[in-house]
Amino acid sequence: MQNLTYLTGYPPHLLSQIQTLLDNKNLGHYLKNKYPNKHEITTEKALYQFVINLQREYLKKSPTISKVCYDKNIHAVNNALGLHTFISRVQGNKLKAKHEIRIAQVFKSAPLPFMRMIAVHELAHLKEKDHSKSFYKLCCYIEPDYHQLELDMRLYLTHLELIGPLYD
Repeated sequence: MQNLTYLTGYPPHLLSQIQTLLDNKNLGHYLKNKYPNKHEITTEKALYQFVINLQREYLKKSPTISKVCYDKNIHAVNNALGLHTFISRVQGNKLKAKHEIRIAQVFKSAPLPFMRMIAVHELAHLKEKDHSKSFYKLCCYIEPDYHQLELDMRLYLTHLELIGPLYD
């Protein structure tokens, strides 16, 4: 069995099904059937607007996000797919807070549902700092298929690592 880096923690019966897909070279077909196209959010301006629209729809009373961008170093440095950072600075006699969301560059050519799942995950950190039960409950409120999308996104990353890009 191959080392499935992105799928550790999943039950053995699921891992064996995934291994069968890999052995039969069907993982790409499975993913392309389910997610036929990559998204069109290629600029940071479009990415910012996408995330802000989600925030306005589901988290109206959450703090303002000052920056949303793709980050080519995120995956290698932090072993993460996205980051939510909170920075507090003293300016004069006031405390200024900035929230930033950075999404791994690898998702610049991923299917839209994966981009949405990562955006939802990072937005949920505005309300819940830890990966707690209430954090995942909030993620599922915003994106009801959150857990399935997370698994499929991990399959997508496995495909990228072991086989290569899914889309031309």
